[in-house]
Amino acid sequence: QIFQPLHSLRNAEKELLPGFHQFEWQPALKNVSSSWDVGIIDGLSGWTTFVDDVPADTIARRFRYDVALVSALKDLEEDIMEGLRERGLDDSMCTSGFTVVVKESCDGMGDVSEKHGTGPAVPEKAVRFSFTIMSISIRVEGEDDGITIFQEQKPNSELSCRPLCLMFVDESDHETLTAILGPVVAERKAMMESRLIVSVGGLLRSFRFFFRGTGYDEKMVREMEGLEASGSTYICTLCDSTRAEASQNMVLHSITRSHDENLERYEIWRTNPFSESADELRDRVKGVSAKPFMETQPTLDALHCDIGNATEFYKIFQDEIGEVYQRSNPSREERRRWRSTLDKQLRKKMKLKPVMRMNGNYARRLMTREAVEAVCELVPSEERREALWRLMELYLQMKPVWRSTCPSRDCPDQLCQYSYNSQQFADLLSTTFKYRYDGKITNYLHKTLAHVPEIVERDGSIGAWASEGNESGNKLFRRFRKMNARQSKTYELEDVLKH
Repeated sequence: QIFQPLHSLRNAEKELLPGFHQFEWQPALKNVSSSWDVGIIDGLSGWTTFVDDVPADTIARRFRYDVALVSALKDLEEDIMEGLRERGLDDSMCTSGFTVVVKESCDGMGDVSEKHGTGPAVPEKAVRFSFTIMSISIRVEGEDDGITIFQEQKPNSELSCRPLCLMFVDESDHETLTAILGPVVAERKAMMESRLIVSVGGLLRSFRFFFRGTGYDEKMVREMEGLEASGSTYICTLCDSTRAEASQNMVLHSITRSHDENLERYEIWRTNPFSESADELRDRVKGVSAKPFMETQPTLDALHCDIGNATEFYKIFQDEIGEVYQRSNPSREERRRWRSTLDKQLRKKMKLKPVMRMNGNYARRLMTREAVEAVCELVPSEERREALWRLMELYLQMKPVWRSTCPSRDCPDQLCQYSYNSQQFADLLSTTFKYRYDGKITNYLHKTLAHVPEIVERDGSIGAWASEGNESGNKLFRRFRKMNARQSKTYELEDVLKH
């Protein structure tokens, strides 16, 4: 039924796309038109000056945020009614007090160029911004806590992840990115101060929205929150620790950064009220040197955490094969030799092909007991093999805590032991593997060791709030762009956004 001529799809898709259902906001949204039948709009609408010489109408396409949210709610209409029934609530009484929690994700995609025959591959990049409705709850009179009537069971599936805005922009091009997302941020801010009135199950009901920007990788968080890039001495997007401090004290840190604090620090950076030198000033604002643009939730991105830590383990494996702990700075040639030895072994024992950039699948296969076993065959000293085993064992105990959607339900024991395990892990790094962690540590390893229990305590989960849904959606973007989009720049993003 799907592959039909465009005109017959047009009618079918009208009610599936945003802009079909009537709704209103009370009070009306600031600076947002009150019309509800708005479909796909130009991502740069409202901007009179264009970004250099690119025809502006090809750069971005998006839905209006509130219209897209209504469409998503209407998709869940049956689930909402079912949820009310299951909780024994009379749906005719429940017309107000609904709260909707929304996860936002945004991610840059590398090469999305059209592959047409020969000729140079044009470096084209895209950015996708999307949201997922995580839960809907209702407050009933006489009850203190809200009653959850809908919970997204697969928060990391591309099926629950709804695209809001597609842009042909490089995520590093801060100006263009913020120009396009500016209106999205403004709409989101307006919605937080208002209530949505929309018909669900035949009655008008009112909804409040909470937005949590957690589906960002570290690069995007730093960009949105005005922090220095990830090579900065201020290693963490959650606390003020420097790299040297984080490698000395690996475990004991607490979350201190927040969007509001970043804004205050930017003001200090801008005005330099105490007339300090550049270094003193930078130390005062802890690396906040640009204006925070969009509020993100200080959390840890589970997918990139996996990838970052696997990269680190890969390097440890390499160093252990070359027995680096006995010698100082080996030559590049030697390092290359160890690396190819490691790759050969992993290919032979684990069927793992060497990859250019570590990806999620490779990371998951590398962080297993089998992989350590394969590597240990190449490590001469019994003592070092023991240490590698121990390191991986601890890691495998810790990992489910930040991967699972609900750790208190899925792996309660590992959750209880997390702090102990991370302390053991840190001790191992700072003694046996001191050659790698003397005064330096990678960003995600620091977060894994220092911040996981606190985030889980605050949010109940790390895995559920990760960016995977959006990442899987990237795959679809590529596919739709090649197969299902009319090959003219102006329509391309519209067609992909519809899918």
